[in-house]
Amino acid sequence: MSREVRIRPLSAEAFAPFGDVIAATGTPTMTINRGMCDRYHNLAELDFGPGGRAAISVFEARPCALPLTLEMMERHPLGSQAFLPLSEHPFLVIVAPDRNGAPGQPLAFRTGPGEGVNYHRGAWHGVLTPLGQTARFAVVDRVGEGDNLEEHWFGAPYRIVD
Repeated sequence: MSREVRIRPLSAEAFAPFGDVIAATGTPTMTINRGMCDRYHNLAELDFGPGGRAAISVFEARPCALPLTLEMMERHPLGSQAFLPLSEHPFLVIVAPDRNGAPGQPLAFRTGPGEGVNYHRGAWHGVLTPLGQTARFAVVDRVGEGDNLEEHWFGAPYRIVD
């Protein structure tokens, strides 16, 4: 009598007791190893110990049109936040220096194909803003104990133009 183990399709539910299923769909984040390997970067939850840990999420954001009205900025006092686009489409990156606990004069940047950003801990930034079409992003940020979100609403909004 033989003992068989049958191969079955992988699913998140079946695999959950052992780890995370990483699904790479669409365009790879990058090609490495002289074109022999497509890399779908950092798609699993990592544990960083008591109180906080890094998590990976996929965000699907609807596009914004220019000019853009900037009414609010946010920051994350307990950890950084990285956005890795899962397409080649540009998105808008808005940041501001801290001025006595509030965002100062904003700066706006348009990403190039495949560029992502990592916001340092406590950096004021705008919300995720794809341009032209709905876009997906792999997002790596801190989850866990503590309040890791502060928002600042401007008394008078800024207008972001091309």
